[in-house]
Amino acid sequence: MRTTTYFFIFLNLSLALFEEPAVYPLPFLATSVLEVLCLLVFLGRLTHFAKVTLHNVFWKDTKNICIMVAILLSLTDLAIYGVLRLYDVRSIRWSRIVRPIFLINFAESRQIRRAFRSIRNTLPEITYVFLLFMFSLLMFSLMALKLFGERNLQTAEGLPYFRNYLEIVFDLYVLVTTANSPDVMMPAFDFSSWYTLFFIAFVIINTYIFMSLFLAVVYNNYKKHLKVIPGGACD
Repeated sequence: MRTTTYFFIFLNLSLALFEEPAVYPLPFLATSVLEVLCLLVFLGRLTHFAKVTLHNVFWKDTKNICIMVAILLSLTDLAIYGVLRLYDVRSIRWSRIVRPIFLINFAESRQIRRAFRSIRNTLPEITYVFLLFMFSLLMFSLMALKLFGERNLQTAEGLPYFRNYLEIVFDLYVLVTTANSPDVMMPAFDFSSWYTLFFIAFVIINTYIFMSLFLAVVYNNYKKHLKVIPGGACD
C-alpha cells in the first residue's frame, strides 16, 4: 500500500512535466486521465483509512481534511480547464500548487512531515538574520548610488552603470553569490582602482559573514526542531 501510494504521488507530481506549458508536452486527454486516476487512488486510500479509523479521530485529523480539499480543488480546476479549452479560452492550471499536499499529508509520509514542520518552525527564527542582511544590502546599494550614480559610467554593453537604485540592489544581490563577479565592478575599477575597496568590503560583509551566519542559523535551528517530537500530537 505504501509503495502504491508513493508511486501515484510521484506520478501526480510528474504530470507538471507533460502539461502545458511543459518540457515534454502530452495531449490534454492523456494528462487529465492520468490525473483523474491518481485522484481516484488518493480518494480510495482515504476511504480505506476512514473505514479502519474511528469516525471522530478521522474527522479531527487535519491531514485528512487537507487531502479531501486538495482532491476537490484538483477536480474542480481540471473540469474548469477542460471546459475552457473547448471554447479555446486560454487558462492556467492553478491547482498544481496543491499537489505537494498529497506528498506531505498521507500517513506514510511521517518523516516528510517532520522535515516540513522543522522548516516551517525554522523560518521565523532566521527572519532576523535575513532582515539584517537585507538592511546591509540596501545600505550598500545606497552608497553605490551615491558613489557611482553621478559619474556617468557605463557597462561594457554601453548601458548606464549604477544609476537606478532598484537595479543596483539586484546587481549587488547577485554579487553576493559572486555570479557576476568581477564584471559588475569593472566599470568602477576602470574609473578608479580605489573603488575596489567598496566591493571588497561588500563581499566580505555580505558574502563571507552574512551568508555564513545565515547558514549557521538555518542549520542549528533546523537540527533543533528536527529533534523535537511533539508529545501527544497526531502525526
